Amino acid sequence: MAVSSNEHSAGLRELLAFYAEAGVDECLLDEPADRFAESAQARTRQAASAPSSGPAQRREEAAGGSGESHAPRKSFLPAAQPVVAARPQAAAVPDGAQAALARELARSATSLEELRQIMLAFEGCNLKATAKNMVFADGNPGADLMLVGEAPGRDEDIEGLPFVGRSGQLLDRILAAIGRDRTSAYIANVIPWRPPGNRDPSPMETEICRPFIERQIELAAPKVLMTLGNPSTKALLRTQEGITKMRGKWREHITAGGVHIPTMPTLHPAYLLRTPAHKRLAWRDFLEVQARLASLS
Repeated sequence: MAVSSNEHSAGLRELLAFYAEAGVDECLLDEPADRFAESAQARTRQAASAPSSGPAQRREEAAGGSGESHAPRKSFLPAAQPVVAARPQAAAVPDGAQAALARELARSATSLEELRQIMLAFEGCNLKATAKNMVFADGNPGADLMLVGEAPGRDEDIEGLPFVGRSGQLLDRILAAIGRDRTSAYIANVIPWRPPGNRDPSPMETEICRPFIERQIELAAPKVLMTLGNPSTKALLRTQEGITKMRGKWREHITAGGVHIPTMPTLHPAYLLRTPAHKRLAWRDFLEVQARLASLS
């Protein structure tokens, strides 16, 4: 059955939407490449260039190369390569040394702007090489409420600001429902650079970035902290409990200086978009935060 042009266009739109959700945001080549055809052509060329094995050659090989022909026998072994002294390899990134360097640099920051400049200059996390922008923070750094997610997505990487995509729009609506907006909240991520394809950050990548977000929280000094989703909750509360068990229960984030900040773990807005029935759970958590802030003011 023939496919109409409208159905074809709809299929292309769905495919492009799938690529965008998967984090594919740019082409590597101007024209599409058929890798299967290239592989077949390569096999054909290899077969055509291979030396033939006729009767005379087989008799010579059977005789150990002592036939009448004095031409050297062709070898199918790779030619010997000159021995080159091994060069010392640079330390792999990410690694423990970079995490230690991040801790040292984070401790040296005396203001949020100084911390931002330190992170801009930091080259110890491989995620920086593939990200378009560093996503430091958004909102009011003097606010009494700070929210921390996991890592930037595609929209955040482009804009250089946290929570500006669909999940960010939902977060804005939730904040508005408790009388808040980005002028009365401070928003950041544990990981300031977007992982390629929106993959999960590795444990070492998280460990490298953890000192920066911990120092950022310490310098912002909010009265109440909210961790959005499982990864940020585990990183900042140093726990292995899942978010479904943690959410809705007050915990404490302890800064390097020993300050205890009341912390409310809650579900990530991206999860709420996928599971709308659980919005009521997150709503309860935000109401708890609203009440706590009112008691502290």
